[in-house]
Amino acid sequence: MLEWLNNNSGALSAIASFCTLGVWLFYAQLLYLGFARQRRPRILINRGRSKSPDGMCLISNMSSEAIFVTNVMGVLHTSKNTYNCDLTDYTRSDDSGEGRGEQHATRQGPLASGDYHQVCSFREIIDHVTDGNALDIDRNTLTLEGEKLRMLEIRLIAIYGSENRPLGAYRSFMLEKSELDPNEEDNDCLIVPTSFDTQRLSRRWHQKRIRRWLEALPSSR
Repeated sequence: MLEWLNNNSGALSAIASFCTLGVWLFYAQLLYLGFARQRRPRILINRGRSKSPDGMCLISNMSSEAIFVTNVMGVLHTSKNTYNCDLTDYTRSDDSGEGRGEQHATRQGPLASGDYHQVCSFREIIDHVTDGNALDIDRNTLTLEGEKLRMLEIRLIAIYGSENRPLGAYRSFMLEKSELDPNEEDNDCLIVPTSFDTQRLSRRWHQKRIRRWLEALPSSR
């Protein structure tokens, strides 16, 4: 046995070296995957408080670093057309009893890790989109004359950490008639997400798609 080990010591040493290299490569891959997971941006667009249009649209930053939100957009899909609107900065009428006026707000700004921002209600988002495209909508029943509302898509453009290129995130929500009384005209609809998670656009080849988002806004035409 000892003689066989002495005769094959070179081959055994090479096999041991390859096994050691394989173990180191395995642990190096684990470390890299853990590092890449921590560096990967993670943004969630969700529905909160209610399933009705009065529920809030929430943007959460689940990344390990802060993000800077530059643009928030709404896209309304109907049975005949698609309407885009920039929701980043908006002016809303103030109909409170204290006096009529206008409220100015912006959704642009930093969002710390683990923090979230309430954009506004889905009803207000639909109202902004239709108002920005000069559409006459019944705000209470969310109905357009001659068109049927089908889906609302929320898009987000942000800068993550020290990255030089922007990243995008989007999620779509179906506008479905409530099953309680689907034949009732005044019955409110439900906001139902079409996917379990928010879709992320962070690769280099996604930059053209993000630019098309901005070019589709009415103000950029």
